[in-house]
Amino acid sequence: MSAKRYENSAAIRRSRRVRARVKSTGRLRLSVFRSARHIYAQIIDDAEGKTLATASSLDKEIKGGGNREAAGDVGKLLGDRALKAGISVVSFDRGSFSYHGRVLALAEGARAAGLKF
Repeated sequence: MSAKRYENSAAIRRSRRVRARVKSTGRLRLSVFRSARHIYAQIIDDAEGKTLATASSLDKEIKGGGNREAAGDVGKLLGDRALKAGISVVSFDRGSFSYHGRVLALAEGARAAGLKF
């Protein structure tokens, strides 16, 4: 795929649009990436360009693969790690993914752990 076609693809445009709205809030960003087998989440401070907390379905604490239950566990684990780091309020960056299924389960798990967004 040429670089121009990649830049103009619907997924890239969607993720840029979502990310621009999330960054405009000025809060820390909870970014989600969903692959075919696993789900990854991280809390990013865009002002400093640093990742403050991470969790994924590959962590030893998570049992299972990339299903909804594992996504919920990833959200809870990330929420616990964020609270230990002193983070309680974030903006949810779903990227180009729909707020549905595993992405929704991760968000609910993070909320259950105490994160507010």
